[in-house]
Amino acid sequence: MAEIVDDQEQARKASRVSELSLHGCYVEMPNPFPQGTNVLIEIYTETEFLEAHATVAYLEPKQGMGLTFSDLPGHFESVLKRWLVQANGRQPH
Repeated sequence: MAEIVDDQEQARKASRVSELSLHGCYVEMPNPFPQGTNVLIEIYTETEFLEAHATVAYLEPKQGMGLTFSDLPGHFESVLKRWLVQANGRQPH
């Protein structure tokens, strides 16, 4: 589960994350933000969460958007790497 906050509007939208990587993710949502929008993404599991500033790299109308992480603090980078290892059963690239 994830929440996306538009930096300008402070609009908060719940969504689902897929294609998570060290550099970004894809967010499924019916009304994606425009390309180039700066957002804060919060991704949650049952036991952990991470926050990262990101930019909308591309969008698919009525489906979702691809985000590129622009600022991922060290603690949250460690969380992300752990999630990727768990998901893939191997070290992230």
